[in-house]
Amino acid sequence: MPKQKTHSSTKKRFWLTGSGKVNRPHSGKNHKAETKTSKRRRHLRQSTLVSSTQENTVKSMMPYKK
Repeated sequence: MPKQKTHSSTKKRFWLTGSGKVNRPHSGKNHKAETKTSKRRRHLRQSTLVSSTQENTVKSMMPYKK
C-alpha cells in the first residue's frame, strides 16, 4: 500500500502539542489592523487549540505526526 501524502498547507498552519492536541494561530491579524484595538491585536498573536470537532480532520491530513 502506498504512503499517504501530508496535506501541505496543513503542515504549515497547524502543530501538535505534547498531549496530542492541535494548535493553530489566530486569524485576522494581518489585515485592517488599524480598526482593531491594541488589546485585540495582542491577543491575536497567541495560538489557540483547534475545536474538538475539527481535531480528527486536521490530524488525518498530517498522518505521520504523532
